[in-house]
Amino acid sequence: MIEVKKRNIWFKRILLTGLVLLIAGGIAIWYIFTEKFTDTSTEPAVYTVNAMDFIKEFQDNENLSNKKYTEKIITVNGRITETEAADTTINIKMRDTITDAYIIFAFQQQHLKEAKQFKEGDSVSIKGSCSGGTYSKILEAASITFKRCTVNK
Repeated sequence: MIEVKKRNIWFKRILLTGLVLLIAGGIAIWYIFTEKFTDTSTEPAVYTVNAMDFIKEFQDNENLSNKKYTEKIITVNGRITETEAADTTINIKMRDTITDAYIIFAFQQQHLKEAKQFKEGDSVSIKGSCSGGTYSKILEAASITFKRCTVNK
């Protein structure tokens, strides 16, 4: 009889612990999926760089550059080489025509109107969160991606 009571107590403890973990996991998942980012236009830039120098820095040492710039707000000054509409956003590219390496900027929803006004050849200053750089063996080119971008004024 005592063993049955002990077993029931342990079963209840395990069940209660599982329920608490399930609720905590649900709260964490809800927080992650509903997280809102600060508007990039109000954030100060950690670095201000020239597009071609920035590309060269990634080509010279991708690992070091990724450690230095990833998830930091950066202002990039350069000339637009391409614009492309993608689903609900506009992507602007700055490309090094010699190496074919490029920087691609994805704009925040509230800044799409500004981004749509730009065309190839325009000189711009764009601020965004750097997602890092990679080299694609398929494209045989390096790319540096930015998210949550805005036109720097």
